[in-house]
Amino acid sequence: MKPLRFIFMGTPNFAVPALQALIEAGHEPVCVYTQPPRPSGRGRKLLESPVLKFSKHRSLATATPISLKDRDVIQELLGRTVDVIVVAAYGLILPIEIIQPPSAQCINIHASLLPRWRGAAPIQRAIMEGDQTTGITIMRMAEGLDSGPIITKKEVTIGSDDSGTLHNRLAALGADMIVKCLQQLTEGTLSEKPQPAEGITYAHRLNSNDEPIDWRRSASELLLQIRALSPKPGASFHQSGQRWKVLSADASNSLTEGIPGQVIDNHLTVACGKGTLRPRIIQRPGKKPMTTNEVLRGTPVPIGTVLS
Repeated sequence: MKPLRFIFMGTPNFAVPALQALIEAGHEPVCVYTQPPRPSGRGRKLLESPVLKFSKHRSLATATPISLKDRDVIQELLGRTVDVIVVAAYGLILPIEIIQPPSAQCINIHASLLPRWRGAAPIQRAIMEGDQTTGITIMRMAEGLDSGPIITKKEVTIGSDDSGTLHNRLAALGADMIVKCLQQLTEGTLSEKPQPAEGITYAHRLNSNDEPIDWRRSASELLLQIRALSPKPGASFHQSGQRWKVLSADASNSLTEGIPGQVIDNHLTVACGKGTLRPRIIQRPGKKPMTTNEVLRGTPVPIGTVLS
C-alpha cells in the first residue's frame, strides 16, 4: 500500500484512535490541527486537547489556530503538500477552501449513521432518543453541516451502553474504517453516494438544559437521559441545596403511590411520572462517583423526601 501524506484535524479523545491507526498503517502525518489549550477547572489552568497531547508524545507537527477564518491560516494549510485531509470531531467550522481543496480529498469520520444525527452530539442524542442502533459514517466533506456524500458506513447495536462506552466503541470502529478508506483511496477504488433526502435529524450541541432530571417524566425516559449524559456532563437533581449527578440507574415500570420526585424507600428509589428510578452511581460536588449505598451511609435521604 502506498503511504499517503495527510493532514489530521481533530480534538477530543474520539479522534485519537483514528490518528494513531493512520500512523501505524504507515501513512505520513504532515501536520495535526487541533483546538488550542483552553482554561479548565477552578485554577483555570490551560488544558491541552487529547489530540495535542498524543501529537506531542509522538513528536508530530501541530497547529492550534483559534479559528480557521484567518486567511494566513487557510493559506498555510493549503500550502502543505498532502494527499488527503482527515477530520474527526475537530470542533471548528471549516471554510469551503479547506473542505474542497484543489489537490486533496477532505474526509470526515462522523459518529452516527448519516443522515440521522448530523451535528455536534450524535452519540448522546442517539441514546437519549432511544435509538437501537447507531454507527460510523465516513463521508467526503461538503459545505453543509455533515451533508457530504457517504463513502462508507457501519452499524452497531447500542444495547445498554452509556455515552462513555459507546464513544469508545465508535472511536475504535472509526479508526478501523478510516484506515480501510485510505487504502481504497490509494488503490483508486474509493466510491461515494449522496446522502438520502429522507431521515435527516440534527444532534444539537449539549447544554445545561439537558442535565436536570424532571421526575414527571417516565422512568424509562429518565434512564435514557442518564445513559446519554454519563459520564459527562451527567444528568442531575438537587438534594439539600447540592447538585447530585446520576451516572447509572435502574428503571422499573412498577406502579407507586409516591408523587414524582418522592423517595419511596431506603435505597433512594424515586417515584417518576410513570414507574420508579433507583440511582446506582451518584457523584456529588467535589466528590468522586460513589455507589448509592455509599452515599446514603454518609448522607441519608429520608423516605418521603421530594427531590427537585
